[in-house]
Amino acid sequence: METTSRVGTAGPAPAPTPPTTASAGTDAARRQVVEGFVRATFPWYGLDAAFTGPRWLMQVGTSADGTVQHGTTGHGEEPSIRPDGSGPDDERFTAVVTVAASPVRRTGDGTGVLDATSVSSAAWLAGSGLLAYTWPPQLDHALRDDWLEQQTEAAFALADDLDGPEWTTLSLPVDGVPVPFHYRESEFGWVLAGTTAGGAHIGAYGRGMSAYGLGFAVVEDLVEYSASYR
Repeated sequence: METTSRVGTAGPAPAPTPPTTASAGTDAARRQVVEGFVRATFPWYGLDAAFTGPRWLMQVGTSADGTVQHGTTGHGEEPSIRPDGSGPDDERFTAVVTVAASPVRRTGDGTGVLDATSVSSAAWLAGSGLLAYTWPPQLDHALRDDWLEQQTEAAFALADDLDGPEWTTLSLPVDGVPVPFHYRESEFGWVLAGTTAGGAHIGAYGRGMSAYGLGFAVVEDLVEYSASYR
């Protein structure tokens, strides 16, 4: 699989850490997230105008030379990390991952190679993003890293086999145009991934909101998201 999250390596990437939202942490961290979104040379995607709930910026991913390669926008209720199982069972959120369309290319310092992006890149980022927020409450905290590493390896393998039996297909609108998506469900939530007519890859994951009723659109104004600080 070719993915922006893996540069010059083989095998599953390290287990993901919980994403940092723009509405949490210090003002400096918030500004860093917003600046990352603004620096991107590609359009961001989020849910379309049919969604009228809260929106916020989650995180951006960059290459070694600082080039923004992907990022995530949040919609609904900010998901809680639930190590003790005490979080609400009725959380309703959708996170939308945008991955820039990129060919295989050298890093800015010439010391490595950045893999090409594909729909599998979006599926991997969405799958690992969902895992970062959920793990079995019965697990001892000391075992969490082992569990997360195992599940991350499984998510990578699934993203590398989008035509496999774990995935189904559904058509969802992107800027009003139907686009085919790969879709799967798990006990933790759902994940989907597809490629827009413009070549960008979209991944999404969520809980409590049905994926079948979603639509995606280019984010015209980041203020709608960056103003959601708490």
